[in-house]
Amino acid sequence: MSGFLSNDDRVECKVVVNEEQQYSIWPKEQVCPLGWKEEGFKGVRSDCVAYIDKVWVDMRPRSIRTE
Repeated sequence: MSGFLSNDDRVECKVVVNEEQQYSIWPKEQVCPLGWKEEGFKGVRSDCVAYIDKVWVDMRPRSIRTE
C-alpha cells in the first residue's frame, strides 16, 4: 500500500502544529485541518517525521507546561 499513511517517501508532506504546540504531518497539497497551521517545514514523510522528532522535545500540551 502506498500513500500518505504509509511509509512511502514519494508522498510530499508538510509539518503542521496546533495551539497546544502539538505536531503532525499532513499531505502537502491539502488544506490544513481545522485548528492546525503550517509550521513551515515541508518534505517527504520521513524527513517531516525526523524534523518533528528534533523539535518536539516536550510532548505535553502547551496548556499543561505553562500551569
